[in-house]
Amino acid sequence: MPDAAGHLPFYYGSISRSDAEEYLKLGGMMDGLFLLRQCLRTLGGYVLSVVYNLHFHHYPVERQLNGTYAIAGGKTHCGPAELCEYYSKDADGLCCTLRRPCNRPQGVEIQAGVFDNMRDNMMREYVRQTWKLEGDALEQAIISQAPQVEKLIATTAHERMQWYHGNIAREEAERKLYSGAQPDGKYLMRERKESGTYALSVIYGKTVYHYRIDHDKSGKYSIPEGTKFDTLWQLVEYLKIKSDGMITVLKEACPNASSLTPAPPSLPKVRQLASSANSDGYTPEPFTEKSRILPMDTSVYESPYSDPEELKERKLFVNRDLLLIDEVELGSGNFGCVKKGVYKLKKRQIDVAVKMLKVQDEKTVKEEMMKEAEIMHQLDNPYIVRMIGVCQAECLMLVMEMAPGGPLNKFLSSKKDQVPVSNVVELMHQVSMGMKYLEGKNFVHRDLAARNVLLVNQHYAKISDFGLSKALAADDSYYKARAFGKWPLKWYAPESINYRKFSSRSDVWSYGITMWEAFSYGQKPYRKLKGTEVMSFIDRNERLPCPTDCPPEMYQLMLDCWIIK
Repeated sequence: MPDAAGHLPFYYGSISRSDAEEYLKLGGMMDGLFLLRQCLRTLGGYVLSVVYNLHFHHYPVERQLNGTYAIAGGKTHCGPAELCEYYSKDADGLCCTLRRPCNRPQGVEIQAGVFDNMRDNMMREYVRQTWKLEGDALEQAIISQAPQVEKLIATTAHERMQWYHGNIAREEAERKLYSGAQPDGKYLMRERKESGTYALSVIYGKTVYHYRIDHDKSGKYSIPEGTKFDTLWQLVEYLKIKSDGMITVLKEACPNASSLTPAPPSLPKVRQLASSANSDGYTPEPFTEKSRILPMDTSVYESPYSDPEELKERKLFVNRDLLLIDEVELGSGNFGCVKKGVYKLKKRQIDVAVKMLKVQDEKTVKEEMMKEAEIMHQLDNPYIVRMIGVCQAECLMLVMEMAPGGPLNKFLSSKKDQVPVSNVVELMHQVSMGMKYLEGKNFVHRDLAARNVLLVNQHYAKISDFGLSKALAADDSYYKARAFGKWPLKWYAPESINYRKFSSRSDVWSYGITMWEAFSYGQKPYRKLKGTEVMSFIDRNERLPCPTDCPPEMYQLMLDCWIIK
């Protein structure tokens, strides 16, 4: 996962306070000279170091739960660059405005932290082991869930450090420290007999001192009465610089013999987060932060036919005897209605949504619909509502995966105060991956909108409603509709409105509109305009305005989606 500040020339990475002050001295010590460095206290946080009146001032920048950044008591910003830009215009509590960046001298690279050097490999190993993924599915899961997975693995990263000795007794720790040379500051960390608690053992003056590490209710680690940290390895790195109440700073690690060939760290117990879920991976209430379930932990991430034995039984037409349909309707429309159901696979049963279509007497319409159903049946992606099959009984029925959270626009409009912007970014990123998959399959959606993005839970979205979709031949770049119909013009690209042309590029335009819906928390686009007036609005080179509190880079992405050519 790339560092959010990695592209900034005044970002130095994991350097100490004293190193930061040395660079600022070299930079001339003018008022407002500043640089940014990695924070040792909080995961994903930074420190803004500023010069004013020949003194140094250091301001911790914390990454908030919603993915934004803020100096304590200050405004939140979508990234460290935006935060620095803000304080260059308004001091807003700082010693002075930021006036001149202290850029890294030529030849000075960003200093990687102890966790930076192992993070990517640990994330890859964690996702592979936890969800048994490989290839493209592995890469997709890493990209999609990087922030969440990073936080999970950071809690066990200390197990890979040479100074960590696991569950050993105090006497064994002393024996190891007294073995060989005994310089002041030689140290190790061990797990105490009380499960989940740790101790730091350090030599000073030929005596071993043992310090209990407290773990408070917020999940922070600290030496009693000391500075609090998100992880154990951050605490150790800090204590190498400052004693923070201990008898000495940490200087030389007492290596664990097994650290030369370390075993994989114990995986954070992600599955336990879903302890309140039903056996199929859904929570009774899809929108609760108390039991965060990652997409890979749900039953609808992996295809129901990923099991080779189930795949053997897969057919386009499903047996009506294997389908149980509830009388309660989930929704209805011009096509008919949607009911909840259960479909029996060979080894298990899954919840499904059954779209019950009105009788189609026209032979060509039915043939065209069946052709599309055959193509949809081949689509298999975690961010698309998969079609299980077609059932022809009391009426023609499409059997689809269940996404119990409902449409994205309705969810966002009803839960605005509970959904941070970072959550919206996460969901729209998943939609983009689903659309990228469709493009790779030469499949044009033609009706991408927030109403057609369904939620499995608050952090997992799937693209649905392929009623207008068309498959392109391998040599076709666009599909041309034979006639105009009752189309969602406000989501359509100009070429689709004017010439009935549809392609992956016109889907990109619709994606921009869907983004706007999401970041405006379910508002309707072009609210005051009629569908026929939208084209004139676009021809005047006007575009939908930036939604309130939408990050500027997200709005710029929308504008990029709405480029005419």
